[in-house]
Amino acid sequence: MILTLCVLSAYALPVECVGRAAQVVNNSDTLFFFADEVHLRSTVGEVDWYSTSGNLIQSNADEIYPDDGGYYVRKNGVNSSPFYVFTYPAYALTNMTLEVEPFCKKTELHLTGDPVSEIRYTDANGRTRTYTRTCTIIYTTLAWNNEQWIDSVATANERLHLGTYSLDPIYRTTDISLKWDENIVSQWGEEPDSVIAVLSEPKAVNCMPTSITTTRGDGGRSNELERPTDASVLKGSAPLEIAFYSNPTPAVEYFHWDIYRGSDRIVQRNDQDLRYTFMEPGAYRVVHSVSNRFCPCQDNIDPDCQGDSVEILVNISESQLLVPNAFTPNGDGQNDEFRVTYKSIREFHCWIYNRWGKLVYEFTDPAKGWDGTINGRPAAEGAYYYVIRAMGTDADKNAKYIGLKASYKKKKLNADDATIGIYQLSGDINLIRGTKNK
Repeated sequence: MILTLCVLSAYALPVECVGRAAQVVNNSDTLFFFADEVHLRSTVGEVDWYSTSGNLIQSNADEIYPDDGGYYVRKNGVNSSPFYVFTYPAYALTNMTLEVEPFCKKTELHLTGDPVSEIRYTDANGRTRTYTRTCTIIYTTLAWNNEQWIDSVATANERLHLGTYSLDPIYRTTDISLKWDENIVSQWGEEPDSVIAVLSEPKAVNCMPTSITTTRGDGGRSNELERPTDASVLKGSAPLEIAFYSNPTPAVEYFHWDIYRGSDRIVQRNDQDLRYTFMEPGAYRVVHSVSNRFCPCQDNIDPDCQGDSVEILVNISESQLLVPNAFTPNGDGQNDEFRVTYKSIREFHCWIYNRWGKLVYEFTDPAKGWDGTINGRPAAEGAYYYVIRAMGTDADKNAKYIGLKASYKKKKLNADDATIGIYQLSGDINLIRGTKNK
């Protein structure tokens, strides 16, 4: 025989529930559900047993087998708090059937069977109270863990009723179990009754786009400003090549990518993944959506589809070119080469002349520079002269340099708006060997 201590309140007389019983609280009311007959025992010897309506049920008794209803006990003129007892089998459900209906934005369950009996009782103040029966819905869906989709067990606690239950969209095949009165039955060590539905063809789709930026490490490009050195960055000096990955859920059939620069759409693709090189400066939006034959929303310009789209923001720097006026090729690892600092440069040519106007060096990669040698021998200290022609990625595609081929003649940076991104620079560069720092 199992004895369950039924604690009614901090000052109440204790009562034992004899047999398999479960205790729940309903709006401050204490309810006891018995797996079979209701059997109560006083722990303080003989007491008087009353119904909550005030009727004496049995006097001077330490045990009682009452009908379902509300009760309290009295001993030495002191009343306990009221409590309510129920025979659980009287509320058993049979012939229950569960069906699942998947949609794009949700999953619906439809429960049919015997009517769900409400559990009602009259409290000590004569008011009719209802205990809301609950159910637990358990299924497996997919969850994103910042790297990939993984199986995730999901639960939903609902009011038990016949009819429709609405769940979040489910992205994989799964069994769906609906268990009722688990909070009651589990207290006497049994599994609650349940029904199962099988979701064999999910319709819902989702994606979690990620990106990998092609990096240009420090090394020989340390003079490039805002260079991409981290594969996770989405901004910096052009050219910025980025691979975008959709990471779709299994039911996805169609993919759509749009790239916007401002309000202008410049790219449309329908591949699962996308690789694109950003050349022009500005703010970009990479917009991605997925769909299938059940959920055909593919055009994210449609207001009904905008909620399905994922945006990734990319920022490309305006061009810049800065030229030093001195360098110290003494082998100390600091400022050993004449190098420009730059960002978003797509074309570059630098000529270096000595004081007599003779060309001593030229190069076309802004990431490189002049090490202060001529034909492999250290050049003399003193003033040299540079001429640079360069175009940034923000220059017009049809832009042209002004004047003849660069020469020793001094030139200035074009200043008018029509030549944005065009650099025609010249000036002195001082070669200072000095002493190598130790």
